[in-house]
Amino acid sequence: MSAPGQAPRALAALGLLAIIWGYNWVVMKIALHDMHAVQFGAWRTFGGALCLFVLMAVLRRPLRPRKPLWLLVLGLLQTAGFTGLIIIALVSGGAGKTAVLTYTMPFWVMVFAWPMLGETLRGWQWPSALATLCGLLLILDPLHLGSDRSSMMLATLAGAFWALSVILVKKLQARAPDIDLLSMTAWQMLFGSLPLLACALLWPAPPVRWTPALLGAIAFNILLANALAWLLWLYALRRLSAGTTSMVSLLTPVIGVVAAAMQLAERPSVHEMAGMLLIGVGLCMLPLEARRRRALAG
Repeated sequence: MSAPGQAPRALAALGLLAIIWGYNWVVMKIALHDMHAVQFGAWRTFGGALCLFVLMAVLRRPLRPRKPLWLLVLGLLQTAGFTGLIIIALVSGGAGKTAVLTYTMPFWVMVFAWPMLGETLRGWQWPSALATLCGLLLILDPLHLGSDRSSMMLATLAGAFWALSVILVKKLQARAPDIDLLSMTAWQMLFGSLPLLACALLWPAPPVRWTPALLGAIAFNILLANALAWLLWLYALRRLSAGTTSMVSLLTPVIGVVAAAMQLAERPSVHEMAGMLLIGVGLCMLPLEARRRRALAG
């Protein structure tokens, strides 16, 4: 439970986080005009990891990693897989649509938790899964796949990778409940950035155009979307319930869609907008199920 007066500040921190992560979809899309996707992914993740290690040193957190093999696998899923896929998806896909498809992560967590954690769907999770699945089908439109079909599939796969990393984190925290969250984040990001860094060095790519827009995008991703964002996330997570945190975080893809429409003139089609709304409705049902379970337990 949070102390009086802390909840409003935590909500403000979470709102700022949603703005940063939501608008970052537009920032990344703009950056890819001047830098190859793999190179940008390496800059974002490796630079972000270094910032987190500096932050750990400032806060005097232990630098030695715990469960390094687990953190390596987590980094391959969450940083190399998830981040690499969303950036490649943005090359040919819209920023708003990519954001929405990526944030189907809670749906994939429900799907994977069944065989991997033994958590069956209950209560509100059933209509949530159905609404999200229908929304996915409306956006992907498998009967009329367009030129951005590979981008949409990569964004959806990124959400699945993110979900697998969430399940891995659950298993890791069960084995090491006192593991430092900031240390875990920094090490997994460092491990996951190394494959992207190797690909950036070996992958044939056009010369980078070091424009002010690209420099601003790199700075935004390293300083705000990584270092500051994780501080805001940790602050909010310690002071708000999981249900409240998940509800406010759903603002992120909404901000991504609105920002892409305003700045990049991306206009979703009618069936894409319907799919986005269905996904939003489906994800909003998840906190209702968490609340129902707490009521039954109480």
